[in-house]
Amino acid sequence: MPPESKNIIGARVQAARLRMKPPMTQAQLADKLSEQGVTIDRAGISKIEIGARSVYDFEIKAFSKVLGVTLDWLFKGG
Repeated sequence: MPPESKNIIGARVQAARLRMKPPMTQAQLADKLSEQGVTIDRAGISKIEIGARSVYDFEIKAFSKVLGVTLDWLFKGG
């Protein structure tokens, strides 16, 4: 994670997305988040994954639910 990163979960979001069978695309993740009432487009997810965009607490909760991982697991990368 680069020192200028604005979040600590980005790498974990990407890892969880890619380990799904079949791997989930950023666009699919955006759609699933939308179903949870969280609007982040594909470009936004890309920025989160590289640490260029901050993540709100309610978004982290939605990532956890959609990706089927715990909040603890998401934060272990940080």
